[in-house]
Amino acid sequence: MQLREIESNTGGSFHAYVATPAAGSGPGLVVIQEIFGINSVMRNIADAYAAAGYVAVVPDLFWRQEPGIELSSEVAADWPQALALYQNFDEDKGVEDLRDTLKYLRNLPECTGKAGTVGFCLGGKLAYLMATRSDAECNVSYYGVGIENNLHESGNIQKPLILHLAEQDQFVPPEVQGQIQAGVKDNPLVTVYSYPGVDHAFGRVGGKAYVAAAAELAESRTLALFRESLG
Repeated sequence: MQLREIESNTGGSFHAYVATPAAGSGPGLVVIQEIFGINSVMRNIADAYAAAGYVAVVPDLFWRQEPGIELSSEVAADWPQALALYQNFDEDKGVEDLRDTLKYLRNLPECTGKAGTVGFCLGGKLAYLMATRSDAECNVSYYGVGIENNLHESGNIQKPLILHLAEQDQFVPPEVQGQIQAGVKDNPLVTVYSYPGVDHAFGRVGGKAYVAAAAELAESRTLALFRESLG
């Protein structure tokens, strides 16, 4: 587990946290951050995927605003800064950074070649955009915020995509979830799972919204897709 530097095709570079499996190599996963930067939650997620056999890379997507920022969802004073970073975030440039990360990951000697993405919250939206704008072998979105604004891109999806929706998501109300489900229903590569009675971030271990049963079910579905698509 270490920080590495990735060159941006738009100029400059950004850091990424890299976790490798004990075996030394495996398929790749781009793990896409929430609005709190590469914090302990994201590092732990990457470490867990490495333990499952994947080379997991978490890029710093806020590097243009504040490189190396690390905030906590459980600290009230961190929320205004996290929301400001989110509001000023350029999604298109973020996707470009993720495409650069995907290329970097595939070229790592530890990576066996195939690579997918998995993202949470802001990262959930970006995982959807990676499904529409990249050639990642598969993509998984956890409670992505703002997907409804890019449903017109759903026809571009050519690799498997899972959308995990929290039925009681305070940031993605029921009518928006209905729009998302309707917007992707004609694409057989997209699978939508809705988890009843849970709120946004139900999969964030240690968070107030964490629900173990829903998180474990979602993760089992995610890992099944990774095994099928990445080997």
